[in-house]
Amino acid sequence: MLDEPRLLVANPWVTRRPITVSEYHRMGEVGILGERDRIELIEGELVAKSPIGSHHHGTVNQLTHSLVLAVGEHAVVSVQGPVRLDDFNEPEPDFALLKPRPDFYRDAHPGPADVLLLIEVADTSLNYDRAVKRALYARHSIPELWIVDLTSREVEVCRQPKHDGYAMIERVGRDGMLEPGLLSGVRIQAAVLFR
Repeated sequence: MLDEPRLLVANPWVTRRPITVSEYHRMGEVGILGERDRIELIEGELVAKSPIGSHHHGTVNQLTHSLVLAVGEHAVVSVQGPVRLDDFNEPEPDFALLKPRPDFYRDAHPGPADVLLLIEVADTSLNYDRAVKRALYARHSIPELWIVDLTSREVEVCRQPKHDGYAMIERVGRDGMLEPGLLSGVRIQAAVLFR
């Protein structure tokens, strides 16, 4: 079936009914979706996430350690957790640095106003992260996005969100320093990500 032409893609005029975030959560509650289903809700559709290889996983572990040490009490470091952008979008970035909140987001998932920085670690997902997620985050006014490109060994730092993308994209190589715009004094050496 997967080798056959994608009929709905080939016929975009066919009316689709998007899934809401509430329905998506309900699918998890009743067991249609489980913890092992690697998916996220993008524009009302269930999107499969790439499998996580050891290089990606190790980078996430290293960055978790570096971020927790660097931000201290100034932000909540959320690892591969959901961010509810609106009623039809709940991506799960590799990292979200969130404004501190006493409940640590137990009462509700964070929304765009809670986000200081989102980070995507990309190897096989690089095209998806650039073409889909970067545009989605900009459209929802996420102030800053880092795409850690494991292949080129650089970090794309995206700032100044606009409806159609980020106005400023800077590439930081392994010898550079990463400094979140909304977290004064926080600095991470890019080299720790590319060992």
